[in-house]
Amino acid sequence: MLTASFVALLASLAYGGGAAAPDLIDPGEVVRWGLPITKLVVNLAVGVTIGALVMACFALSPKEREYSRALDVAAAGAALWTVSSAISAFFAFASLGQPFSWDPRYGDAFGSFITNPGLPGQAWLVMALAGAILTIACFAVRNQVVMVFLAGGAALALLRLSEEGHTGDAANHDQAVTAIWLHMIFAGVWLGGLLTLMILRPVLDRGRLLPVLTRYSSLALVSFIVVAASGYLSALIRVEALPNLLSPYGVLVILKVAALIALGVFGAFQRRALIGRIGRGGGSPVFWTMVGVELAFMGIASGVAAALARTATPIPETGTSDLSAPSPARLLTDKPLPPELTLERWFTSWNVDLLWLLVGLFGIFFYLAGVVRLRRRGDTWPWHRAVLWTIGMLLFIWTTNGALNVYEQFLFSAHMMAHMLLSMAIPVFLVLSAPVTLALRTIERRTDGSRGPREWILFGVHNPVATFLTNPWVAAGIFAASLWVFYYSPLFRWATEQHVGHMWMVAHFLIVGYLFVQALVGIDPVAGRPSYPLRLLLLLATMAMHAFFGLGLLEGSGLLMADWYGAMGREWGDSPLEDQQNAGGIAWSVGEIPTVSLAIIVAILWSRSDEREQKRSDRRADRDGDAELGAYNEMLARRGVRDEVDGPR
Repeated sequence: MLTASFVALLASLAYGGGAAAPDLIDPGEVVRWGLPITKLVVNLAVGVTIGALVMACFALSPKEREYSRALDVAAAGAALWTVSSAISAFFAFASLGQPFSWDPRYGDAFGSFITNPGLPGQAWLVMALAGAILTIACFAVRNQVVMVFLAGGAALALLRLSEEGHTGDAANHDQAVTAIWLHMIFAGVWLGGLLTLMILRPVLDRGRLLPVLTRYSSLALVSFIVVAASGYLSALIRVEALPNLLSPYGVLVILKVAALIALGVFGAFQRRALIGRIGRGGGSPVFWTMVGVELAFMGIASGVAAALARTATPIPETGTSDLSAPSPARLLTDKPLPPELTLERWFTSWNVDLLWLLVGLFGIFFYLAGVVRLRRRGDTWPWHRAVLWTIGMLLFIWTTNGALNVYEQFLFSAHMMAHMLLSMAIPVFLVLSAPVTLALRTIERRTDGSRGPREWILFGVHNPVATFLTNPWVAAGIFAASLWVFYYSPLFRWATEQHVGHMWMVAHFLIVGYLFVQALVGIDPVAGRPSYPLRLLLLLATMAMHAFFGLGLLEGSGLLMADWYGAMGREWGDSPLEDQQNAGGIAWSVGEIPTVSLAIIVAILWSRSDEREQKRSDRRADRDGDAELGAYNEMLARRGVRDEVDGPR
């Protein structure tokens, strides 16, 4: 793998001109070739670290030696991650024409380079610090729950680096950043998981090899899909047209696609044939030969990917500085002002956010796969729940990828509509689908001490933090308070101006809305769910907070984020203040529809609960001859006799 990756990198740099001397400032051959080489080492180290952590969390048992060995692999990968990131920072600084010097002014300039948020050096500082923390944590801590947070932290650290990895039209910056980020994470899971599997081979006896290999194969399949989708989107942004595939950049893209297709073929053959042969006690030499070839192709793909990051794209990077008369919208958002939002454009305008698109599609697939598994073993599942889940996920995909995602940076009303759908409409469909119950009934239980999806879901449902957050009063309080805190704090600006903030906003409002609806009408088990009258009271009190917020926007005369929504230079549609008042109307009216729906659902559940209680009482009376009524009549008779003896009082 190492040989293939370095050969592919050097050949791709030579062909694509990624290490050629620039026209203005030549930092020297050492820097021009050294920077992409160290970036390749960073990519491989990141893959080893993330892959080993994911394998430890989802495929390995803490009761076996394999678990500790995997964490040792993760720690070694993180150490290499730290060192290579630090070297990359020096090379990146030198590429700007700053040769190394012992002069204090060099140290000051380098310090500014790695701490200034507007410069790429900060990304390498974040990477180096993240690698150092992971190295220490993987050596010092062996708790599986902590490992999950470490894997999540490693993924978040890559987000800052992915923001520096985009070259192309600034209007596609958000799409490119998400695609690069997902590509790095899941390529790491795929590559690092396979490397970890090979390193663990000496401690995996025949009884352990098959289940671990099967679990890795499932991870690799999901990773392949995400890597293919993110790679396609990245190539589409940078190549744009078919003739550009004949450029050096396009040829390297084709080479990387060919390596990816070969890896997909190897993976399919592995899942269909070789795993079964190993389970029957044969095929091991052939399997490990295939793994070696697969690692070689992974090396080719990694080397070409590192070279592509240094190769000029057919579509030159453009920004506001390239425009003779940039519009206010372009200056603020790096995007052109979209045309007026008409009825037709509500359904034809799209701005793909790959993260949420994949979440929605995977959500639909895994839910329906669970339903199919239940029916194949003879169990039933209400069809309307599958319909509700599909509707909720499709609505989520449209909200995060459709017209609202196109216009929400330019129209406050579009932003508010997305907020209301995420927090109040979509959760109703998802909660009534009972996804946790379905998952627990369909996902196989692990018996070897490892934690699969079922075990992690149970942990997420029953741990003290989840119990606290699903408490109806806590869920309602967070739901009501987050609305006011978000819009009257810097969080609103962060979520509007920054892509990372926008991703946080989507996740936050969806989760908060889900917890609130789950506390009211959820089918999945929740600790401390209140009585039905109290649920109605809780719903009305929470919705009153929403109504007051919407009324404040509807009647207010001050513009929120006036230097943003009021400075777009938009000549179509309502004025910014009128649009904000429209947003208040949306918060008021659109929020009321789910409120009424929830109130009706609570009333229906209340009525059904009374009916079930009455039926249980009737069945109990049939079994014991209505002993409870007889005891009651006897008590009344005794009381009547006592009253006759005692006389009037």
